[in-house]
Amino acid sequence: MSDSLHAWPAGESGYLIDVPDTDPAQVAEGLRMIAGRRRIGLVDVVPGLSTVLVMLAEPMSYRNFRALLAEVESAPATGTADTGTVTIDVRYDGPDLPEVAEAVGLSVQQVVDLHTGTAFHAAFSGFAPGFVYLTGVPETLRVSRRSEPRASLPGGSVALADQFTAVYPRPSPGGWRLIGSTTKVLWDVEQSPPAIIRPGMTVRFRQVD
Repeated sequence: MSDSLHAWPAGESGYLIDVPDTDPAQVAEGLRMIAGRRRIGLVDVVPGLSTVLVMLAEPMSYRNFRALLAEVESAPATGTADTGTVTIDVRYDGPDLPEVAEAVGLSVQQVVDLHTGTAFHAAFSGFAPGFVYLTGVPETLRVSRRSEPRASLPGGSVALADQFTAVYPRPSPGGWRLIGSTTKVLWDVEQSPPAIIRPGMTVRFRQVD
């Protein structure tokens, strides 16, 4: 585990940890494990792209939190964070796909081949339940968000924006560029856990007709 974690107060009972060299999902899992062992109440632990937000059940001094963080830094990798692989079948029929191909100087099928040939990392969730930011987008495929977001787009839309790709789990507004669609249910409150994709997992896309 990294020995370069830094934390700043976030509200009365929270801390924001800067995680420059370690998978935030792994740091979050280490915090949950050690806090549980020490019976420290956690309200939430939220990994981001390069940060982890920790909300505690009770205020904790910076000195005590830093001691907790030192345990996380010195702990070996637990191996208990989600590390499975999810494969999502996609029809590459998105309305922005031709525009993306033109912007990056590739054919439509070359864009599809790059997208399906990449193993993406589920970095963190946000925006909406079941929406997970996937990193690992090849430099060749990185395109900006739309200048004007759509007021509504279909659930199951597969999209690209900057260094991320993702699937919109339900109908919502969105400014990412839509390259495909899937019928896979990504968020189901009747399941445990309800999210199919969780931080730490590997996600692959498979082209279908």
